[in-house]
Amino acid sequence: MRILVINPNTTVAMTEKIGRAARAAAALGTEIIAVNPMDGPVSIEGYYDEAFSVPGLLAEIAKGDATGVSAHVIACFDDTGLEAARSASFAPVIGIGEAAYHLASMLGHRFSVVTTLSRSIAAIENNLLKYGLAGRCGKVRACEVPVLSLDDPASNAAAQIGAEIELAKQEDQAEVIGRAHV
Repeated sequence: MRILVINPNTTVAMTEKIGRAARAAAALGTEIIAVNPMDGPVSIEGYYDEAFSVPGLLAEIAKGDATGVSAHVIACFDDTGLEAARSASFAPVIGIGEAAYHLASMLGHRFSVVTTLSRSIAAIENNLLKYGLAGRCGKVRACEVPVLSLDDPASNAAAQIGAEIELAKQEDQAEVIGRAHV
């Protein structure tokens, strides 16, 4: 089985990290191909960035289909371009946000989502409504950490995310926490 994992932003270091994580989780004999478009935003932090990333994402989907991949995974928690990719592809397309929300709903009654910036909250909340899981989500929270700061050793991103997770446990009664962009 060959799975194309697409980071819809243009940050190669992030794509490499995503590829390593996907390969570590893949079943024996599964080939993971991690790619990102050449053009588009360096990070996706809401609807504006998403709009500019979809053409590159769809181009990568088309390339994957042309090589006969078994499935595509969109490696962006906002599920950037998911519907367009599903409409364009011959193979199944999975968004990591949708997959994570469904898993969270199976692991506990209530879950919360911790994302990077508040401008991503609307996209995630709309996705939860679309997927029929908004009622299971206690809250979508932002820790106000830019996506590219997640890999910056000088940032305090991990501490900020950890603090927001603790708030979600206390204030939202969340049994499961989904960490977007982490």
